[in-house]
Amino acid sequence: MAHFAVTAVGADRPGIVAAVSNAFVEHGCNIEDSAMTILRGQFAMMLIVAAPQGLAAPALKAALAAPALELGLTVTVEPVSSTEVRQELPAGGASTYTVSVHGADHPGIVHGIADLLARAAVNIIDLTTRVIGGTESPVYVMMLEVSLPPTVDADDLRARLDNVAQELGVTANLHPSEADIL
Repeated sequence: MAHFAVTAVGADRPGIVAAVSNAFVEHGCNIEDSAMTILRGQFAMMLIVAAPQGLAAPALKAALAAPALELGLTVTVEPVSSTEVRQELPAGGASTYTVSVHGADHPGIVHGIADLLARAAVNIIDLTTRVIGGTESPVYVMMLEVSLPPTVDADDLRARLDNVAQELGVTANLHPSEADIL
């Protein structure tokens, strides 16, 4: 099977997922991994799609052209090599943790936390942010799922997160992730 990374972005409206997934079904494709969300009225989807041998990226993009035009979507289709297609399981004994951050909204929060994690060789598996509250006192909320390698001590990382959070004027917490139950 061939694999493709597919993105679609456009103004949110009903029917986007149905139209895009229909194009995949019509061409024998299977959605293996996906993330879809609405951000300030914009719908965004990222997918890893398995396609039958012989289906090339241009043909898949052409199959998505009609729904993209009808729904006002910007679509990309990129081949993914078989070595890049893997599960997001922690590698080599790594442990999955959740980092939660909240505080007054201002530039630099994502970078400050992400930079600390990168310097500690901690991989970000998933990251979600939202601004909540009113316009007079917005609160920034960020949730990260991260993979701690065995060489990283959780208590040490927690202390380092506390220091960076204090510099950023936010609160950060680190705790082991709960297993997903579907």
